[in-house]
Amino acid sequence: MINRNLPDILKEIVSVKKLEVERAKIDTPIEQLEELISKKTPPLNFAGALMGDSVRIIAECKRSSPTAGLLKSNYNPASIAKSYASNGAAAISVLTNVDHFHGSLKDLESVSEAMNPHGIPVLRKEFIFDTYQVYESRAHGADAILLIVGILSARDLEILIQAANHLWLQCLVEVHNETELNLALNTDTEIIGINNRDLHTFKTDLSVTERLSKHLPASTIIVSESGIRTRDDIDRVSRAGAQAVLVGESLITAPDPGKKLRELL
Repeated sequence: MINRNLPDILKEIVSVKKLEVERAKIDTPIEQLEELISKKTPPLNFAGALMGDSVRIIAECKRSSPTAGLLKSNYNPASIAKSYASNGAAAISVLTNVDHFHGSLKDLESVSEAMNPHGIPVLRKEFIFDTYQVYESRAHGADAILLIVGILSARDLEILIQAANHLWLQCLVEVHNETELNLALNTDTEIIGINNRDLHTFKTDLSVTERLSKHLPASTIIVSESGIRTRDDIDRVSRAGAQAVLVGESLITAPDPGKKLRELL
């Protein structure tokens, strides 16, 4: 059951996505996804890629967003991912949402095929609320998936994590506030993403990471998301306990995304 207390834009995104998922179940039954999965090599270790002596960067491939519009006209996700990889990215995030972000599963596939030989894991960033989407993610090459606590019930969050575990997919469980954080902490998740963006105003505030990270056990891998634009921003969330950051728009809108990534490391 989808959380009904969502901002209007998220209600719209999830509503459209639900129809898309129902069509996908007819077009590509889960048995076909299982067959595709059986031919895949095991997923890469997303959590392991985020560990180390310095902050790791998950670099994002994203064509557009509902708030900023088109971010990159000559969008080639595999090419962008290769640039990220050669400039120090620990992992790649791929936005696959079709209706509001103009992404696709083909984007995910192309990035996965480009990154797998280099041992760089790929995260599918999507509005996931159905176990079908978990299988779909693995069938198209994801090593990890994003689960947004704000759009899920506690029970559905648990079911999705169990489905991911069954497929050896790791989950980046995203929270925005203390209520969502408490739900995440009641699961066995290893990686928690703290999103610094207010879903009602869409403003970003890095103090969200500083505030919420205090409540996380030392064993948790903390990923700070949204509003990361400079090395100073990374240093700030690192002092708060973040081992990794997810960076999207400041990279994808740069004339040379790879060069911008190097500046952040």
